[in-house]
Amino acid sequence: MVLENVQVFDEDLDNASLSRYMAAQAVAIDTETMGLVLGRDRLCLVQICDDLGFVSAIRISKGQTAAPNLEKLLTSWDVTKVFHYARFDVAQFKVTFGIETAPIFCTKIASKLARTYTSIHGLKSLIAELAGVDLDKSITSSDWGNVDNLSREQYDYAANDVRYLLDAKEKLTEMLKRESREHLAQQCFQVVPVLVALDMLQYQNIFDHR
Repeated sequence: MVLENVQVFDEDLDNASLSRYMAAQAVAIDTETMGLVLGRDRLCLVQICDDLGFVSAIRISKGQTAAPNLEKLLTSWDVTKVFHYARFDVAQFKVTFGIETAPIFCTKIASKLARTYTSIHGLKSLIAELAGVDLDKSITSSDWGNVDNLSREQYDYAANDVRYLLDAKEKLTEMLKRESREHLAQQCFQVVPVLVALDMLQYQNIFDHR
């Protein structure tokens, strides 16, 4: 299925789209799930966007445990995967497909390290400031599991969650370099798989002193 500016796939990317994304230095990725509880709420949709604005939405079936082309992209060290709150998305890929996603760039972590003049680091606020776009978040909570009957509004929402991430990454990287925090950010990104492993075992506050 092809919607305006969004190509929709069932269960996996096609070979042509995989080749396109594998040729990029970085791609933006986001997920939609049935809820926010890891292990209970399943993965429903995966959105990908390259630097030319080519967006793919992959509908994930209930019980699906493999997507060879998507997995190849997620695990390729030649392509940086850009997320907003990577911890959640990377965990979903680990639970669903059993893979380690790498390398990653998390715009939420980068924002917290670079934009210390604010305490607001949600995607809507970040994109409004760095890309000048007011994201519509009105359908954040909706039935993403009904993948065969997703509305145009849902696809537009999902696509917009990745469409501006690469621009945000570039601007955040400039800020991190300016403030001499780029190396620290890279170290933080490398810790994400450890946090995912802790989340999967339901550990909480493991680093707190209490």
